[in-house]
Amino acid sequence: MKAAVFTTRFRERLSFEGIFLLILLATIILRFYFLDLKLFHHDEAIHAWFSYRLLTEGIYSYDPMYHGPFLYYATAGFFSLLGDSDLVGRFFPALLGTLLVTLVYPIYKLGYLDRKQTLIAALFLAVSPNMVYFSRFLRNDIFIAFFTMLLLVALLYYFERRQMRYALIAGAAIGLGMSAKENMPIIILIFGVYLFYLVWTGKVQLPTHWIRDLVLGVLVAFGITVAFYSSFGAHPEIALTWWIQAIEHWISMHQMQRLGGPPYFYILLFILYEVPILILAAVGVLQFVDIRGILSRWRERRISHAGTWGIGDDAENREEAPPAVEPLPVEQTPGFRDRLREILSGTGKIRPVDRQKEFARFAIFWMLLSLAAYAYIGEKVPWLILHQLLPMIFVAVYAMTTRKAVIAVAASVFLIAMTFHVAFTPADINEPIVQVQNSEELRGVFAEIDAADRVAIATENYWPLPWYYRGDNASKLSYYSQKVSEATIYGGDFDMVITHDGNTYPTLDGYVKETSRLNYWFSYDENKERLFEYYFLRDGNMGSRNIEVFTRVPAGTTA
Repeated sequence: MKAAVFTTRFRERLSFEGIFLLILLATIILRFYFLDLKLFHHDEAIHAWFSYRLLTEGIYSYDPMYHGPFLYYATAGFFSLLGDSDLVGRFFPALLGTLLVTLVYPIYKLGYLDRKQTLIAALFLAVSPNMVYFSRFLRNDIFIAFFTMLLLVALLYYFERRQMRYALIAGAAIGLGMSAKENMPIIILIFGVYLFYLVWTGKVQLPTHWIRDLVLGVLVAFGITVAFYSSFGAHPEIALTWWIQAIEHWISMHQMQRLGGPPYFYILLFILYEVPILILAAVGVLQFVDIRGILSRWRERRISHAGTWGIGDDAENREEAPPAVEPLPVEQTPGFRDRLREILSGTGKIRPVDRQKEFARFAIFWMLLSLAAYAYIGEKVPWLILHQLLPMIFVAVYAMTTRKAVIAVAASVFLIAMTFHVAFTPADINEPIVQVQNSEELRGVFAEIDAADRVAIATENYWPLPWYYRGDNASKLSYYSQKVSEATIYGGDFDMVITHDGNTYPTLDGYVKETSRLNYWFSYDENKERLFEYYFLRDGNMGSRNIEVFTRVPAGTTA
């Protein structure tokens, strides 16, 4: 009796909303727990440093090399509220990475996802290695992922409720996305093309006041974009030229392929980190096109064809043709101009739509175009996988039966294991996801710098030092950006000298030399002969950039 009561109460509490809240709690923990576990990545240190300068000196001007201004203003704002640190620098990305999961719920409320689909989509977003890793990472891509979801939800609600406020939210999502990173136009184009398809086919009807809402939404997007790129009026000229600078820069990056890779680069990353989602997405596509039904109908036609005409195809073996049936009258299809007039005026018939199937069609369209776009773009970096992973998750949850849901939950064990490996290992890891990560060995170097009074940085490879030694601590570091003469070293009376190991001093009298790893990356060349073994062990040699640290020996001590 007691067991039955306990089971009943457990089921009552384990409602759909209860499970969703548990997933959200896991999302929060994975994003915020020990957020400063690892040193800032090379790019994170640069972004944090620019944000710090914006806060303390008011210095900022758009440079497409470092993407849009939104990150810097948002991070500077959090620095001003909570102080400047690694943890605070990653706070806003972690917050938006969390809110990204919550935006699945309103899609469910509109009926585009059922309960199983909603919970599995939220689970995948919560525990995906890439979603977690780049939510704990001061880069623009988690911002774009969030604004993409916000735009999607706003558009769904606009066509459901036909209220202007959702058009304004959509405009804000576009403006903030455009201010965050230059790949937001890819999202706008994909969404715009599919929206045109929906409107033209009568699956969606424009409200009668759509022109007013469109104009207001565009004004909001334009206003936000101009405000950020002009540095809120400090650089008005940038508001007119930023898009030209962005196009020129990214065309040159595409042609140069500074960080190039094959078209299937991101497929390899999916196999490394998101293989359950990749497989379920492939299954989802096959389910959507109903490949079994197609094959079954093809077989039936072959059998029917063979049975009707026989082997010899003789006139005697042919069945008599059925009598002709009088065709039903066909409704007149409106011409192009009439259809356009209906669309623009918000009139005409609306076709009945299976919301979950139509949302799956859109997700497949979104996923395939995103995969194609980033396969083509010459710059191949791991954080761009987010913009392909997001639609892939919605494809993966299509036709989510109980059996498929159980498989998805079981497969999430792989995702969770990979998440803990890439996000919570307090050491250098041999993974492509890190790109060029600053080494944990630097913590020992930082301790030596802290104990010194004067430090010479005789190399151009000095990031993340400007971030970790800012403000009052910056005065102890002298940056030469290249190897200098020994006379300069001795004349400067430096306690420490840091050089690149490829351009250094054999020895310095009175100093002890140690080599430390500055940053590191996954090296394909070092592991190409053992890729299968690497997939399961995640070990092997890494590529690295090293520094040599010369520490002055105290007087009276032999070096």
